[in-house]
Amino acid sequence: MLCLQGNSVKDIAKTLDIRPNTVILWRQRFDNKGISGLSDLQRSGKPCIYGDAFRHRVLTTLEETPPSGQSRWDGPAVARHLGTSVDAVWRVLRKEGICLSRQRSWCVSTDPEFTTKAADIIGLYLNPPEKALVLSVDEKPSIQALERATGYVETDNGKIVRGIKSTYKRHGTLNLFAALEVMTGAVHTQTTTLKRRVEFLEFMDQVMLEMPKNREIHVILDNYCIHKKNDAWLSEHPNVFFHFTPTSASWLNQVEVWFGILSRKALRGGNFKSTDDLRRAIEAFVATYGPTAKPFRWRKREVKGAQLRNTIVNLYN
Repeated sequence: MLCLQGNSVKDIAKTLDIRPNTVILWRQRFDNKGISGLSDLQRSGKPCIYGDAFRHRVLTTLEETPPSGQSRWDGPAVARHLGTSVDAVWRVLRKEGICLSRQRSWCVSTDPEFTTKAADIIGLYLNPPEKALVLSVDEKPSIQALERATGYVETDNGKIVRGIKSTYKRHGTLNLFAALEVMTGAVHTQTTTLKRRVEFLEFMDQVMLEMPKNREIHVILDNYCIHKKNDAWLSEHPNVFFHFTPTSASWLNQVEVWFGILSRKALRGGNFKSTDDLRRAIEAFVATYGPTAKPFRWRKREVKGAQLRNTIVNLYN
């Protein structure tokens, strides 16, 4: 483009910080072949040592029983098994996106009414009744108030990381009830020392005081015992309807996402000298989170039984 603008080879080389002969080379290639001349030419390169056959051997090895003394395969174990370089094994694993140290758990519901219950809850998320409010309610039990030294430490390789003392002192536990407004992301909370049905209904009474009186309230709950057999309370609140997640499917409850945020930002690695300190930390997080609260873009990856039986070779072929 600079040549077409009438710039000299010397000026172009200076502008692009390259050698003049490079400018001449690419100008000649464009002059001879047009746009196609700007693509890299085929190069023979160094012969491939580890090809498809090696890739297949690595993937097949991962399906075999791990070596004695190990519960799973890792890079060095695969390399020893194949009699090859561990770097070659790691290159294959990186290229295929296989992480042998990372793991994901799954929870497959066996509830015979899973489809009906899940559809009910997802319907509340995607298309709630007109002028109704949807609340996602649950409790985070037995949050420990742990006192331990924290700070920053320098590792052997010069990296600065978060440091947490391995020993700690226990100062009791708290339970946290939370109700997430699905449409706005606002969260209502209450900490308690116990988590009986009495505390759950007291929390629901508090939440109802903050809700409009003339609107339906649909509450999503898991199957924990204190959430059930509350017909007397529901009869006193005819505008409130409880919806229960399927068995082993509490992940359908959006408030679990908020509990995860709370744990990462305010609880994990904290230093609490009493349950009062823990309560204040939770309340401070809730107060800070409130002004920036927004609805979750909720999604859950589907896991099928057949997929769980798949092998790596099947996944990558």
